[in-house]
Amino acid sequence: MGKKKIIAIAIVILLFIGCVGIYYYQKIFSNNVQKSGFVFINSTDDFPKLTKKLAPYIIDINDFTWVSKLKKFTKIKSGKYSIQENMSTNDLVNMFRGGLQTTVKLSFNNQDTLEKLAGRIAEQIEVDSISLLTVFRDRKFLLENNFDEKSILCIFIPNSYEVYWNVSAEKLRDKMLLEFKTFWNNERVAKAKKQNLTPNEVITLASIIQKETAQKSERPIVAGLYLNRLKNDWPLQADPTIIYCIHQLKGQDYEVKRVLTVDLEINSPYNTYKNLGLPPSLISMPDVSAIESVLNHEKHDYYYMCASIDKIGFHEFAKSLPQHNKNAKKYRDWLNKQGINK
Repeated sequence: MGKKKIIAIAIVILLFIGCVGIYYYQKIFSNNVQKSGFVFINSTDDFPKLTKKLAPYIIDINDFTWVSKLKKFTKIKSGKYSIQENMSTNDLVNMFRGGLQTTVKLSFNNQDTLEKLAGRIAEQIEVDSISLLTVFRDRKFLLENNFDEKSILCIFIPNSYEVYWNVSAEKLRDKMLLEFKTFWNNERVAKAKKQNLTPNEVITLASIIQKETAQKSERPIVAGLYLNRLKNDWPLQADPTIIYCIHQLKGQDYEVKRVLTVDLEINSPYNTYKNLGLPPSLISMPDVSAIESVLNHEKHDYYYMCASIDKIGFHEFAKSLPQHNKNAKKYRDWLNKQGINK
């Protein structure tokens, strides 16, 4: 064979090898994403399920499957994954193989019960509400941290938290406990102690204030009023606690438009008309503004309040019983005219 012919064959072989190399290089390292988005991989998903969920976002699913086999990617890791434009097949495989998921912003506020909270959380992450409730009510955890099934709601401070979508119920609970302890820094604990209250007691009072008024500007005044009553051994006589008692008897969906005299006789430790001091635990989840209203309450001489008919959503405050009786009569007359009897 002539020298020229050998060189020609060698060139052809090299070109072929080069073309093959370029072809496979492109399959591995070229862009394989046609649109950005998020893919949620469940703990029960297998590789075929992953490719099915991934297919709408990538150009060639066969390339993804081939590179996955090449890199021996078989163990699926659950989570929320961010698919971005210009990601190569290699990038995609590395991301899923390494479990490089993105976080989600978990948010909740003003949940009246642990059940409602669990349902709200379960809407945003993989774990279901039943699993959440089970770990929230875990007896060992409650005993170790001095909570019970009602007071455990204290540890959930309404906010937005970054967590992984596939976070376990146990890890989420422990994170919330840590966030609770972080929230109660030395400054807040000192302010609570100055009022002769523990953090849990502050949250209990804040939960009443949360239900008493939706006006954040009014909450420090309401907090000051309740603290005046507590310091002077007066019953709180807080209507939200009576509504809580009614809901305990008739269910959360029972609508209470007006607290009646007969309701004040309900036999419950949460009835602040019949019992001195704070109820055993919070009656709902207070937000941070309600908690801060207790810690930074307004100092005044008010001991009475009544819903205002002149400024709906606000209250009329009074220092004396005669003035309060006038305000209360005005409000009762207004209710009667509105036909609100229960």
